[in-house]
Amino acid sequence: MCGTQDVRMECVPALPDSLVLEIFLRLPHDAVLRAGLTCRQWLAVSRDEFLWRALFYSYYRIPRSVPRHPAAVSWYREFRRLFDCIPCVEVQTLREHSDQVLHLAFSHRGHRFSSCSKDCTVKLWDTERHDGNISLVHSSSMRQFNWGYTQFSQFNADDTLLLVSGVYLGPHHSSSGEIAVISLENYTLLSRVRNKPYDVFGCWLNETHLISGNLHWIGNMTSCSVLWLNKAFQDVESENVNVVKRLFKIQNINASTIRTVMVAHCRRHDTPDLLLDYEAQSQARRQKGQQQQNHQPLLFDLGTSGSEEEEEEEEQQREARCPCLSTGRLPQPTISGLEHVLESRKKVGPRELAIETHVAKVMGRAHTKAPDSSLIEPTEPGEGEDKTYLLFTTGSLTYSPHQIGIKRIKPDQMTTSGPVLGEERSSDEFFDSLDHVIDIHGHIIGMGLSPDHRYLYVNSRAWPAGCVISDPMSPPPIAEEIDLHVIDLKSLREERRSLRAHRAFTPNDECFFIFLDVSRDFVASGAEDKHGYIWDRHYNICLARLAHDDVVNSVAFSPADQELLLSASDDSTIKVWRSPRMLRLSQAPARPTRPRGLLSSWLSRGKNSSSASSVNGKP
Repeated sequence: MCGTQDVRMECVPALPDSLVLEIFLRLPHDAVLRAGLTCRQWLAVSRDEFLWRALFYSYYRIPRSVPRHPAAVSWYREFRRLFDCIPCVEVQTLREHSDQVLHLAFSHRGHRFSSCSKDCTVKLWDTERHDGNISLVHSSSMRQFNWGYTQFSQFNADDTLLLVSGVYLGPHHSSSGEIAVISLENYTLLSRVRNKPYDVFGCWLNETHLISGNLHWIGNMTSCSVLWLNKAFQDVESENVNVVKRLFKIQNINASTIRTVMVAHCRRHDTPDLLLDYEAQSQARRQKGQQQQNHQPLLFDLGTSGSEEEEEEEEQQREARCPCLSTGRLPQPTISGLEHVLESRKKVGPRELAIETHVAKVMGRAHTKAPDSSLIEPTEPGEGEDKTYLLFTTGSLTYSPHQIGIKRIKPDQMTTSGPVLGEERSSDEFFDSLDHVIDIHGHIIGMGLSPDHRYLYVNSRAWPAGCVISDPMSPPPIAEEIDLHVIDLKSLREERRSLRAHRAFTPNDECFFIFLDVSRDFVASGAEDKHGYIWDRHYNICLARLAHDDVVNSVAFSPADQELLLSASDDSTIKVWRSPRMLRLSQAPARPTRPRGLLSSWLSRGKNSSSASSVNGKP
């Protein structure tokens, strides 16, 4: 065939390269790939960088002023990366859960992952089988501890322990929960920690210490959140060693509470895993007439007031010192959270509630420990020390979580040694202040950190522009569209690069968390529209939709290979997604063969993808 082509090309005058290029510029990328198989001249033109730059911007609908990814070698390979390396082909469906699957978490090595479900089990899975399939390794039921369901899990830094968060059986609006620590060596339960409200979830601070929450109501709409540092091994080594220690005590107003705590170990970020060119993207939006109004993050000085509640704190300490594996019946949950406020509203009028909030703010300003500005100030590149931030959702205007709270954890606070109630303070300083607050202007329903902890991605459902909240119990209506915000933890500023493709429909007072995940190049999220979504972090575009039969609650990239993605759904399944490239490699014959040409590999993608339930390589 090649010889015939050569003879024909010798007899027929060849078209100039410039004319062939002009023709190729008017063809779709797959037609260019096929044309490149015709002869050597056309193959050379089909690899032209100018050609692939044009194809890249037109196919992915990216403004031409947005620069190429700094790590990209060529436009040709960058097109291939977005087209061929997205985990969008379903290769396996795991059906071992009997109810809604709520959360997925990979180990840091990527060799295991855990799943939590409404069936009240936490399951562990193996990802390193020789046949490439994922298999169940272990399953633990938490029913015996009076749990209603498991909701969240997280591996510690050396993958030896698993933190599992759950919700107690109880009334619909009860906010009581618990955190358990399981050894991954023999799957024994090492400790249990009370956690309230349950949507604090809990998180690891380091290999051996975890953070939990507790909530005290000190008024009809005013409360106090206490964040605790707990040892994973809650045995009493000596009278001088604590198993629990108070980290922070923060006042909440207008029925808000602290939820969704996570820890960011922010390095100096001299070499971040992603360089986002915000200026170029903003310029591109202006050129297309799509520039939104300039948005400055709102900063709030949260007032505090209230009593120390020392008796409850001492009780927390005593409970932690008790044998943690006892099988005694756990206390039934009490009325708290939203139900507490609803009950108060029946007895107290709006004028009294407004007075309570005003008094709380005034008292808070007088009784809050002043923040140390040096703890939160951004450092210049190459200077300063690494910082550890506690991140969480909170609010100041309504019970809907609409702010990201940031509190720095100092090195001496990362151990339970020292005073049980934390750093000494004067008798007038009841509460800790937040170091920094970023208002999202909407209901926050998910957060995820980039692998290097430089960027925080936030799922939110926006409030109407310019809305005013006059009643904390009547938050503004929220949009069905979910916005995915990006916060730079180096500059402590929200960048207006909202990604949008996914949707949610649950009303304000019933919103639930939709967990997202971030890899080196991509960010993924679930949605209530029965799909998961994948975006490219640099180009700000949606690359794939992953189909389920019900709400997608959680997604997780393998930290060892971002071309492997998991998605969990209310349809009780976990789906495993791999990239077309990885699927081809796994199906390649074992015997030595001539390396397959890149063009023919691309052209065969359609065949490999035909078995997928959902593949979408274009937004």
